[in-house]
Formats: sequence, C-alpha cells, structure tokens
Amino acid sequence: MSTNLSHLSFRQGVEKNVFERMVDAADKAGTAETPSFVRGLGEESLFGDAVTLGAVSFYDFTKKENANKKVFVCNGSACLCAGTQDKLHHAMEQSFKADEIGHICCLGRCHEGGAFQYQGKNYSGQSDAALTTLFTEGKGDDSDNYAVFSTLETPILTAEFTGIDDYYAPFKTLIAKGDRDALGVELKDSGLRGRGGAGFPMHFKWAGAKASPGPVKYIVCNADEGDPGAYIDKYLMEKQPHSVLLGMMVAGWYAGAETGVLYIRAEYPDSVRIVDEAIADLQKAGLLGDNICGSGFNFRFKTIKGAGAYICGEETALLSSIEGQRPEVRTRPPFPTVEGLFRRPTIVNNVETFANLRAILTLGGKGYAAIGTPQSTGPKLVSLDSWFSKPGIYEVAMGTPLLDVISMAGGFKTNIKAIQIGGPLGGIVPMSHVDRLTVDFESFKKEGFLLGHAGVVSIPETMPMIEYIQHLFQFTADESCGKCFPCRLGSTRGKELVAKARGDSSFKIDPELMTDLLDTMEQTSLCALGGGVPLPIKNAIAHFGAELDGYFKS
Repeated sequence: MSTNLSHLSFRQGVEKNVFERMVDAADKAGTAETPSFVRGLGEESLFGDAVTLGAVSFYDFTKKENANKKVFVCNGSACLCAGTQDKLHHAMEQSFKADEIGHICCLGRCHEGGAFQYQGKNYSGQSDAALTTLFTEGKGDDSDNYAVFSTLETPILTAEFTGIDDYYAPFKTLIAKGDRDALGVELKDSGLRGRGGAGFPMHFKWAGAKASPGPVKYIVCNADEGDPGAYIDKYLMEKQPHSVLLGMMVAGWYAGAETGVLYIRAEYPDSVRIVDEAIADLQKAGLLGDNICGSGFNFRFKTIKGAGAYICGEETALLSSIEGQRPEVRTRPPFPTVEGLFRRPTIVNNVETFANLRAILTLGGKGYAAIGTPQSTGPKLVSLDSWFSKPGIYEVAMGTPLLDVISMAGGFKTNIKAIQIGGPLGGIVPMSHVDRLTVDFESFKKEGFLLGHAGVVSIPETMPMIEYIQHLFQFTADESCGKCFPCRLGSTRGKELVAKARGDSSFKIDPELMTDLLDTMEQTSLCALGGGVPLPIKNAIAHFGAELDGYFKS
C-alpha cells in the first residue's frame, strides 16, 4: 500500500508535494484536520480520505488540537533541566487562556533556556517585562546569540564565509574535471562518517546511490534536528548555509541526481528563511538550474518545512512525510539508496555531514582524514546547554577529550551530576565517567554510551533522576510513529510505571519487569526511537542506583 502511495505522490512531484499542501493549509487555518480539506486533498492526490486524515492528524502543527494555539512553550530536555519552563508558562497565563498555550520540542535555544515560539518566531531568556511587551505590543528581541569556538588550527565548519565565487570554486573545478570515480576515491580516503548519530560510512552510502539504476534520483538533507540539546544543524543552516548546499550539490553531481530537498523542521523558522535566501543567491550566481557552468550538470533545490514530528529525524519516516504519507518508519531493506523518496534512489544525510564536503574537496580525502582519529575522522561540532559557563557551538577534532571541551566552556554554573549526550536516545554519563570519554564514536561505544549528534544536556544535582527517566519515556511515547508495538506500547507502559512510583509511595517498580520492558524495546523496535531510549534509562539505573532505590522493589 505505502509503495503505491509513493508512486502516486511522485506524479504530484516535489514542487507540488502533498505534504507541503497540508502544512500550508495548517498555516492558514491553524489545522489541516478539517473534513473539507481532508476530502479535497484525498481526492486530488488519489490517496483517499483515510490516508490523508492519518497524516494530518499526526503532526503537532496540522492536527486539530493545534487550531486554537497562540504560543508554544519548549518542553525539551535542556529547557526542563534549566528549570525555566514552569515560570515561563505561568507568565504566559497572564496573557493567554490555558487552551491557547501549546508545547513544542525543541527550538534550539538550549544555550539559554526559557524557550518559546510566538507568531512564527523563536524567543528565549526573556524577562517578565520583555514578555509583557511582546504579548501586549508585539515587540520583542528574537535574536539568537551564543559562543562559536574552534580548536582547529584552521577552522572548517566554523570558518568565515568568503563569498560565493571563492567558496564554490572547488565545486566548479570538480564538475569541470568530470571524474566521478576520482571523487569516490577521495570520499573513501576521507573516512567521513555520518554526523546524524549512527556514524555510517558516507562513501558507502553515496556509492550505493550512484550505482543504483534509474533516470530520477534525489538528494535529501535531513534537517529535522529534533534532539533536545542539539542546535548544531541550526547553527550550520543559519550561519553557514552554503556549506550545506555545496555538500548537497556535490552529492547530486556524484550520484546523478538533479534535485536536492531540504526538510527543515518548523521549529527553526529562521533556518527555513536563511536557507531559502542562500539558494536564491546561488540562483543569481548561475550555479543552479540546467547545464551548470557548461558541465552538463543540472541541479535545483527545494526546501520543505516540517510540521512538528521528532520521528521525521528517522530517514525513512522523513521520506514518507515528504510524500504526504503518515511518517511511519519503513522496513529495510530496501534502503533509501535503492528505494528512497518516491521509491527512487536517494541519498539521505544530515546537515553536518553535507557541511564537511568542501573540506574534502580542498584538503583531499587523506588530508581530511589526518584530522581526528583513524576510525572517527574530521572535525565535530558539539553544542553545550545553558548550564555551561560559556554555552554554544564548539568545533573540535574527533578524538578530543570530553574534559577538554568542558574546560573550554569554563565548566558549569552549578553542580552537575550527569550529562546526556546525543539527545533523548543518547547515554546518560555520570560526571565520574566524563574523563573516560573522547569525542568520537569508538570511545562512547566502549564505555556504554552514545555520541550521537553530540548535543550536550546537563542534569543538575537538583533534578531527580526518576523525573528525568519519566521525561524520557514520556518523550518517546509522545513522538513514536506508532508502527511497531515495542516502541508505542513499551514507552507508554514505562511512563505509567514511573509515574505511579513517583505518585504512590506504596508502589514499587519490579526491576525484573523494567529490565524485560527495556530489553524488549531495545531488541525488537523497528527504529532507533524505541530501540535507543532504553540506553539512557539503563545508564541511569546502573549509575544512580542509590538515588533510585526507593522507587524499585528490593
């Protein structure tokens, strides 16, 4: 059924994609979940009412519950640990009715806390007076300021943009030479691994798409950076957009794709705007369209704004979303390099992965690989939350001791008992173990944690670990696509167990039951959402047993 829907969606095309029409309808009316819209789009797309309703009722910003919302409070892990949101919510109640206040996760304002979205703009760290002025007069400061620091002798991902002509010169040289096999060698020599969290070898994925037959292929940038605590992709799209666009163009030329799609989360309105402006600048410079620089290479970009769904950070759910289907995870194989967007060969990488391509073109594969470790090459961006003395984006070589990163940021503003790295699916690292870790995939795996996206959330001593465990279960239950039982039901049962133990002192969680539940989720979930959240919860139980003993049967 879903394959047939993909082919039907292909007939609509990327420019008239079904999902975008859902989002546009919701932007105008507050929701796309109305009988007239569902029926009309179902008939036009040939999806039918049931499939269309299943999609529009899923997303935070298209479902009917969104219709009356006027302001959205961030409920991500970083803002939770910052302890700013209860006060913020109370302040909003002075200007809005309870049912006009919604929740959103995450706005990428993790460096400051107190994050919320109002009238399509993001804010954070606002005083009570500033909130009153914003809500009564519509005047407010939505600027987003944080430290950006590089330890590299020559910055790569944080380097100053030198203008389109200079920046795209290596790309022009590449397509003029026309040697795709030579680029394949450089990609393999670079050892670049995907920065979205899994660390999959990039050259292998790109070679697979290049070898896949078919007249139509796609390059998709997964810019749905939903991990609370991570604002790395946000930084790149808003401060270094051409690094991302150039990387996608290289991928298109190498694999034989003529369309690049950026799926950017609605929670990042500035990212959507700035990327669109950068694309327009490329168009004016003659670097997009047909026969670019006389090379015979055709390429165009399409930006698509998301609608509030963490699961769309999973590549196959993202592809289903663009097609207008409910964003459920697809079984693999086939992999997207064979059957991706509209069931055509597709390269899907995240923002930071694409941003590394220019360095490979200028340094060469081996020159790039000289940065970092033999297994984890190149630079890595790390984002630090508001409990650091100097929060912000830090560019380090892979293999840098984690303690050095903390030192660069001036340590913490308060006593911290653990840090969670890599989002809600990342490991919870007690401070006693920080000195064992270096910023690379191997170190974290060896110690039983996960580097992931490398967004860091600090858990202060005042935050009960049992509350944080409930938060992780709640997050997974809210964001599950619902396709597989272990994730959908397991997260809900876990949340209920913890909530009951917190609310009823006579109730104790059976540790064997909890272990079975986590093992089942870990081993049988269809994707990393249900399969990944057991890791931090197991970390918390293992390292904070004394604190949690009162909630478990002895």
